[in-house]
Amino acid sequence: MATTSTTGSTLLQPLSNAVQLPIDQVNFVVCQLFALLAAVWFRTYLHSSKTSSFIRHVVATLLGLYLALFCFGWYALHFLVQSGISYCIMIIIGVETMHNPMMIITQKITSLAYEIHDGMFRKDEELTPSQRDLAVRRMPSLLEYFSYTCNFMGILAGPLCSYKDYITFIEGRSYHVTQSAENGKEELPCGRAEPLPNMAVTQKLLVCGLSLFFHLTVSNMLPVEYNIDEHFQATTSWPARVLYLYVSLLAARPKYYFAWTLADAINNAAGFGFRGYDKNGEACWDLISNLRIQQIEMSTSFKMFLDNWNIQTALWLKRVCYERATLSPTIQTFILSAIWHGVYPGYYLTFLTGVLMTLAARAMRSNFRHYFIKSPQLKLLYDIVTWMVTQVAVSYTVVPFVLLSIKPSFTFYSSWYYCLHIIGILVLLLLPVEKTQRGKTTHENVQLSRSKKSDETENSLGQNSFSITNNVCNQNQELASRHSSLKQ
Repeated sequence: MATTSTTGSTLLQPLSNAVQLPIDQVNFVVCQLFALLAAVWFRTYLHSSKTSSFIRHVVATLLGLYLALFCFGWYALHFLVQSGISYCIMIIIGVETMHNPMMIITQKITSLAYEIHDGMFRKDEELTPSQRDLAVRRMPSLLEYFSYTCNFMGILAGPLCSYKDYITFIEGRSYHVTQSAENGKEELPCGRAEPLPNMAVTQKLLVCGLSLFFHLTVSNMLPVEYNIDEHFQATTSWPARVLYLYVSLLAARPKYYFAWTLADAINNAAGFGFRGYDKNGEACWDLISNLRIQQIEMSTSFKMFLDNWNIQTALWLKRVCYERATLSPTIQTFILSAIWHGVYPGYYLTFLTGVLMTLAARAMRSNFRHYFIKSPQLKLLYDIVTWMVTQVAVSYTVVPFVLLSIKPSFTFYSSWYYCLHIIGILVLLLLPVEKTQRGKTTHENVQLSRSKKSDETENSLGQNSFSITNNVCNQNQELASRHSSLKQ
């Protein structure tokens, strides 16, 4: 269960009292609302058709640093120092050994480092299609670098975006060439007026409002900590305990939905996030969206849940670790995700358990799924059973992520007799496991219709643990809104 920023993670702590919110959480929400208004002003008065890229870079950077200063005080200078040092390292050593501890800043710096490395230090034939598409062919200027890492739209809660997509937005080129939803090929927008994000922003703000309301009302009545309450464990039946585990973790998710959807709406309000048009000619504003709530709640596999939860972080892990790892890429990727989150033991327990759950789910699917797709009735039964198992497995896995400390985490797992850990280990020992093909990109190039999306997403389970499922506009996240003229 990944998060995208230190500030965003403050929302991960319970907003337990709607009247007396912690000051850091109040500051975060106030700053994000200010950023939303600033984004509307930025798109209206500093549109790329009205001013230069230089001005847009300067304003985006200064507003971002101001928000960081307001939220964090003088500690915000750490953003500037870290970004400056990292920029110098990229110039001096050619971005060979980039790593930084901060969350969203770390994502941007490491992503850009690898993109520059791919574009300037590797041959095209050595790159995967996605690496070739994102490769940066020239060193960014200092202003471009600070604008990308510290802009007001994403400095507090992200989401992560590629450097090329950001520069394309700043220079006003994101509407010039779009991708056809029918064949995935680039084509001119045929004289269409520049799409407005108003409807997308309104819908996302509505989701934010509902998520916040749910969190402030329902979530506090279903604390995850109650799963380790001694009286609860002693007096409650197993079916009731399983149900409460699922419901309590379901109630814990709206705070993530609020933070990530608000961040997405801010970027859209500034005009960033347009990905093209769907087959019905509707504008899609999900280029940097971080989650798909319906797919999360209806996930029928562990991988499907991961693919739709914190999407940009999953893509980052895929690009900087999974595709580049030479040994046990799934394990290395989960460990990197744990390290990126911080030092709490609960993070490591969650992600190490996640490795086991992912590998076991992959083995189960490859060995049994083909028996259940021969008829619609069997397929429906399979989907229902796998949905139930997935939701329980995800909830079981992420309890330490919420509890954070090692003692309560082991208290929970021991109260469940480590049952899912044992089942996962037995599955891996008893069932043949097919090796995944890390470089395979067929699923990235196939455009799926909405009616087949869920089934096809399941079919991709045996491929990349961190590949992203096709989005609601039936276009792939990796191939969107980029074209040959973007090469730096």
